[in-house]
Amino acid sequence: MKINLIGVPLFYGCDRRGVEFGPDILRENGINNLAKKYGHTLYDLGNLYVPKVEEKDKFSSHKKMKYLNAITEVNRNLANQVYNSLNSGSFPFVIGGDHSLGLGSISGASEYLNDIAVIWVDAHGDINTDETSPSGNVHGMPLSAAMGIGDDTLTELYYKGRKVNPENVYIIGARDLDKGEVDIINEFKLNVWSTEDIKKKGVESVIVELIDKLTKSSIKNIHLSFDIDSLDSELVPGTGTPVSEGLSLEEVKYILTSIIKTKNVKSMDFVELNPKIDKEDQTLNIALDVLDMVFSLL
Repeated sequence: MKINLIGVPLFYGCDRRGVEFGPDILRENGINNLAKKYGHTLYDLGNLYVPKVEEKDKFSSHKKMKYLNAITEVNRNLANQVYNSLNSGSFPFVIGGDHSLGLGSISGASEYLNDIAVIWVDAHGDINTDETSPSGNVHGMPLSAAMGIGDDTLTELYYKGRKVNPENVYIIGARDLDKGEVDIINEFKLNVWSTEDIKKKGVESVIVELIDKLTKSSIKNIHLSFDIDSLDSELVPGTGTPVSEGLSLEEVKYILTSIIKTKNVKSMDFVELNPKIDKEDQTLNIALDVLDMVFSLL
């Protein structure tokens, strides 16, 4: 497989420094070799340019969303990189950076593939809007924006219109949801499996439900977005918004393996590794372990 590795050194979405070093720390520790080990041809496209914005100016482009103009600029460029990768027959593999980049990835993938499903493996729903977000952090808004919910600056990124239908969105591992997000889940009847659901039903049962829904939808194109904070906070200290009572490494591997084995995953994000707050490379080593498995399956 031809893989385009796209780095997005962005921290504006989470407003916590350190996560912007994720792409380069993964390169320094052999992500390129992991892909090549399994026979893939990897093209490292480097890091997208991220404009500099002073902290005092974080609300200069929107009174409720931090660093909005810079985030949308990066996401437009990312969308185009993802679109061009798919158009050239390559698999866009996006490494972050914070999860606000998910809007750009989905936008580029949906523009090329037209009808897509999005599987969002995350401790958070990332379906806030400027009106519901308690923090103003845009990394909590990309999935809602991709569904056409929220401010036009985000929902109309790259091209006008909804990027993914809410019925084709699947959130796995959520356990830290804001009230506004719960309201959106209920209003749009989103497919959500919390960590509690996974622990109660068993990960195998949840995956059966997921695959059944995907099969019935007849959609053959999946964008898979993986946030390392889906794992339990004790396993991944090196992420900006860790949440306790999360997924085990075995559960995450089972989930990702099952999704990738559908052969319908056409693009992927890997986000929220913050090496500056990691402890003895614990999170980095787990990230590399997961990435090794992912590349072995693609």
